[in-house]
Amino acid sequence: MPKALTWPCAALADAELAPRTTLRVGGYAEWLLEPANPDELVEAWRAARERGYPTRILGGGANLLIPDGRIPGVVLTTDRMGRLFRPNREEGADWKGSSEAPVDPERAELVAWAGMPMPGLVRAARDLGWTGLEGLVGVPGHVGGGVAMNAGGRWGELWDVIERVRVLTPEGEVEERLRADCQPAYRDGNLGGALVLGAALQLAHGNPVAIREEMRQYLTEKSAAQPVTERSCGCIFKNPDPELSDGRSAGKLIDDCGGKGLTRGDAVVSRKHGNFIVNAGEASAADVATLIEDVRDLVQERAGVRLEIEVQRWTCAAEGGED
Repeated sequence: MPKALTWPCAALADAELAPRTTLRVGGYAEWLLEPANPDELVEAWRAARERGYPTRILGGGANLLIPDGRIPGVVLTTDRMGRLFRPNREEGADWKGSSEAPVDPERAELVAWAGMPMPGLVRAARDLGWTGLEGLVGVPGHVGGGVAMNAGGRWGELWDVIERVRVLTPEGEVEERLRADCQPAYRDGNLGGALVLGAALQLAHGNPVAIREEMRQYLTEKSAAQPVTERSCGCIFKNPDPELSDGRSAGKLIDDCGGKGLTRGDAVVSRKHGNFIVNAGEASAADVATLIEDVRDLVQERAGVRLEIEVQRWTCAAEGGED
């Protein structure tokens, strides 16, 4: 029986996953493991692989569609890995963070473990008066998933300020990679399937008043255009090649094709922004998945553009990516 197994970190059998996602849909995990630090995550990942379990990682659940029903294998959550600190002077990006080591006040650097919430990271930089993360205000999820997908928007991306990352490779090795090693692209941290353990960010000293005002303006504009207070998983589709779409974004294409307001059960294409699907009640993952294909077919038929899906979607076989 699964409940008889022991793991190198906190573990739950038959754990519901929907409450751990921003869309609030999905089934339950055969095993949910909750490592408290990067070392425990590595140990838990290796233990799962040694036992032959399919393994996935779940961060803030902000860019993710989990299917209904039982998810076989192990889901590793970074919920308990929300640490953020300044690297010490001697060791640079010290991934464990020694509270006794001195820091250099001239260096505007932060180290975040994979489970650090993106909103908390942005607030910390704001409170320190450091600039570079203003454009990520309002972006949900955890740092690990943000690094994996190069989270961001029109005002900037997370990889704009990342100096290096620490990852667990698909072969089970821990590596430190510089930005130049990864060559991140639009909505892709280009990590080759590696799992993020942490990231070191290089920011800059700025004007605290100006930083707060810039963030306020960005958040106001975002709130006016996106359903930020509703249950969604963020943008569903990547913006297409401008040459193929006459310069229109995915949201504009969906709007022009009459996609806003389409429904499947309680899954609804937002009337505020066509590139968002919201859970208006008790939507299932199947409702959302079907509506995604409805929208793709609509845009293909009316605009001749096949939209590429941005949101991560789990299947019965584990993939190893992050939310």
